[in-house]
Amino acid sequence: MAKVKNYYDSDTLSYRKIEYKKGRKTKIFFLSLLGMFLSGFLLLIIYLNIPYIETPKEKALKRELSNMELQFELLNKKIVQAQNVLSEIETRDNTIYRVYFEANPISEEQRKAGFGGVNRYKNLEGFDNSNLIISTSKKIDVLTKQIVVQSKSLDEIAGLAEEKEKLLKAIPTIKPVKNEDLTRMASGYGYRSDPFTKARKFHRGMDFTAPRGTPVYATGNGIVKRADRRSSGYGRHIRIDHGFGYTSLYAHLYKYVVKRGQKVKRGDLIGFVGSTGRSQAPHLHYEIIKDGKRVNPLNFYYGNLSPEEFAELLKVASQENQSLD
Repeated sequence: MAKVKNYYDSDTLSYRKIEYKKGRKTKIFFLSLLGMFLSGFLLLIIYLNIPYIETPKEKALKRELSNMELQFELLNKKIVQAQNVLSEIETRDNTIYRVYFEANPISEEQRKAGFGGVNRYKNLEGFDNSNLIISTSKKIDVLTKQIVVQSKSLDEIAGLAEEKEKLLKAIPTIKPVKNEDLTRMASGYGYRSDPFTKARKFHRGMDFTAPRGTPVYATGNGIVKRADRRSSGYGRHIRIDHGFGYTSLYAHLYKYVVKRGQKVKRGDLIGFVGSTGRSQAPHLHYEIIKDGKRVNPLNFYYGNLSPEEFAELLKVASQENQSLD
């Protein structure tokens, strides 16, 4: 039961019950409600305008996030540096290495292919630092792709360089008889007078006169394909397959010191000068065959001749004289 409040009436000298008017009660209620609303609104304004109060854990997370952003910035700088270095390597690869080894350059589209169309970074979206993370991820992926392409290119160049080295060692580039053992270059490549018929005939090699027993050397790396006297006119002779379409032939030998299937290197002793077969005097008949066709051996003597010696040899080889076979 609600407590009844009374007041003392001095006129009647008695206590009377306090009675509130209905309008006043309503007014008090609405004033109270308005006061509560204004107080709440004021507290909200104060809350939104005062500095955010962080807990120790939130402060630690904030420091960690700031440090991570710094690390991402440093990583991006390192990525840019790596991209610049790789760009220099790519330029050298296309303009020097691949040109030297006669390989087609790799286009920019090929080096950066595979990064269009599909959104690869959708799972990284929606975070405060999504742009930074996605940008860094893209740079790393593109750099990785470029490194893979460049690595394969360098592997290809290494293979081409190895083949080039084999080619340079295989090409017959020296004279088969040493200069100090050489009496004279008797006959060159081209039309010459046949020593037996005296008819004008095409001479398919070069004749080097030297005493019987003068050493004969392989003019390039290769494999001995023939070492016999079963070829008409050549007598005892040797044929070396150098690969890459090159074959060298050494004819009219006194004897040979290699056998079929044997590997030889440039400068190895393979036989001795003689006069076997269709020959008029001791000499070495030397031929170079490229892709099945006889070519002028004079064009290959750049391995052990000085410019003066080559000029003298060219002068003698140009004379249309009589061959020795």
